Amino acid sequence: MKLHDLKPSEGAKSRSPKRVGRGYGSGLGKTSGKGHKGQKARSGGGVRPGFEGGQMPLYRRLPKRGFTNIFATKYSIINIVDLNRFDENTVITPELLLEEGLIKKLNDGVKILGDGDLDKKLTVKAHKFSKSAAKKIEAAGGKVEVI
Repeated sequence: MKLHDLKPSEGAKSRSPKRVGRGYGSGLGKTSGKGHKGQKARSGGGVRPGFEGGQMPLYRRLPKRGFTNIFATKYSIINIVDLNRFDENTVITPELLLEEGLIKKLNDGVKILGDGDLDKKLTVKAHKFSKSAAKKIEAAGGKVEVI
């Protein structure tokens, strides 16, 4: 398939854009819908995003607090109640969780939290565990392995 072969799918609603500045009979001739004079009528005219006509813009009026730590470790989190979908004696790895769609992406690692109950014996490999999650996994007969 080439670029010139592309066309809308069958039954799709597609319409050519209105051609402006093509005579007064078109309905958008002469000033091409820009009115008469003024900043927005000019070539390259208009104001930058956030500009409020000279009034102190909102992003400068609001107080600034805190900062974002660019070195922070971002974990993908999952609760142990979500691990019940796996079969008994399964080895659960971050890659398996990603494959199953339980986490969207790996980020800097996976952390298992202890919300809910686990009723299967599983071996769970993750970067971090909450104390309650580790306790519940071991209580169900499983193993906890920190990667």
